[in-house]
Amino acid sequence: MEETVKLKKAKKTRVIPGFKLTMGITVTMLSLIVLIPLASVMVYSLKLPPSEFIKLITKQNVVYAFTTSIVCSFIAAVINVIFGVILAWTLVKYDFSGKRILDGFIELPFALPTAVAGITLSKMYSDTGILGKPLAAIGIKVSYTHLGIIVALIFIGIPFVVRNVQPVLEKLDGQYEEAAYILGASPSKTFFKVILPELRPAILTGFGLAFARGIGEYGSVIYISGNSAKEHTQVVSYVIMQKLSYIDYASATAIALVMLVISFLLLFAINVIQMKQAKRTNNI
Repeated sequence: MEETVKLKKAKKTRVIPGFKLTMGITVTMLSLIVLIPLASVMVYSLKLPPSEFIKLITKQNVVYAFTTSIVCSFIAAVINVIFGVILAWTLVKYDFSGKRILDGFIELPFALPTAVAGITLSKMYSDTGILGKPLAAIGIKVSYTHLGIIVALIFIGIPFVVRNVQPVLEKLDGQYEEAAYILGASPSKTFFKVILPELRPAILTGFGLAFARGIGEYGSVIYISGNSAKEHTQVVSYVIMQKLSYIDYASATAIALVMLVISFLLLFAINVIQMKQAKRTNNI
């Protein structure tokens, strides 16, 4: 009996004690980095009366900016999912020379300052650039168009998909594929019925992160978009910076609050879908 009590006490004892201290540090850091900035956004945005808030959000240039940011981010995230899964599959399933270099290049958008990426992409895809010149010759203009925004968002978003899918593929048991082949399943059927269900949570996470990052992206987009109100290439982050340059903090935080709510709802919806997917998997 005494041995059982001692064993229970030993289980309760932490190897590295200090839950209260570590929890206090965690809460403090979350408050300083997340909660206080979010609260300040709420406070500043509430300085506007409801009528002015609605009037600001429904202004034509603000609506166009939201539409441009959301649509371009969605398209870029979908493209990132397609090519991100292919890239992760290539890195995991095949051995080839330069594999480590290619794997390292995936981190480049994280390491490269976004402003540098934006300037580089705008020059490369301009009508006189290395990639933009041959595209312009066949009538495709990239820089200072919506297509340019999508290209920039693909560049900064693809690592989110690759780095979420890659570990799942590495841990995926190859016996499932072999069993599917033995049972006569075609390669495409094996992928969609056996492999894809295992990748779906990681794909959704990568999509959500790339989408949310794209909606609020500024540095890589600002140079390649052209910021034209006439062509509707202004993004939400540019409109916010405009308001800040005019020292209109209330309007800037009001627009930022709407963008924050959209990103939060998106990530919340993806988490709900992931939870449902996990329940289905466990039931199976």
